[in-house]
Amino acid sequence: MTFTLRRALTATAATGFLLLAATVCSDDSSAEQAPTTSVSSSAPASGEPPASASASPSGSDRSPSMDIRVTIDGREVEATLTDSPAARDLASLLPLTLDLKDFHGTERIADPPRKLTTENAPEPQAPKTGDLTYYVPWGNLAIFYQDGPSASSDLLVLGHINADADQLSGADRITIEAAF
Repeated sequence: MTFTLRRALTATAATGFLLLAATVCSDDSSAEQAPTTSVSSSAPASGEPPASASASPSGSDRSPSMDIRVTIDGREVEATLTDSPAARDLASLLPLTLDLKDFHGTERIADPPRKLTTENAPEPQAPKTGDLTYYVPWGNLAIFYQDGPSASSDLLVLGHINADADQLSGADRITIEAAF
């Protein structure tokens, strides 16, 4: 009887483990990835629907992403946010319009209305031209118009803007909104 009970428990545990593994490994791209409310520093919450999920334009080394709508100096460009806690926190602030200034001859920077979460940050990666990033010590956003320095845990890549380096380097104002 002890042998039969032990065997049944082992079979049940193995089945549970396989179900758990299948659930964790499944790719449900239809699942909602973004927050369900939108907040602006100048407008009240509007309850906009979440952004849709799509593949990252930057290659397999970047996280899955959600589409956003970005307007740079009045010109709309394609852009995405990564699926990270900091990027979802930024999405909770949308729509957002920010004035940009140059920093270090490689990026345009602006201050969001508040600091973003840095919990469960992804592995550091060197920023590339078009990357939308968050610099943790200063709490500012940066858009790189040239490839940045080596990877740093102080710099979180939040997404990517599909615009050429000339448009990014001269940008004075950016509006970031949820894509519908």
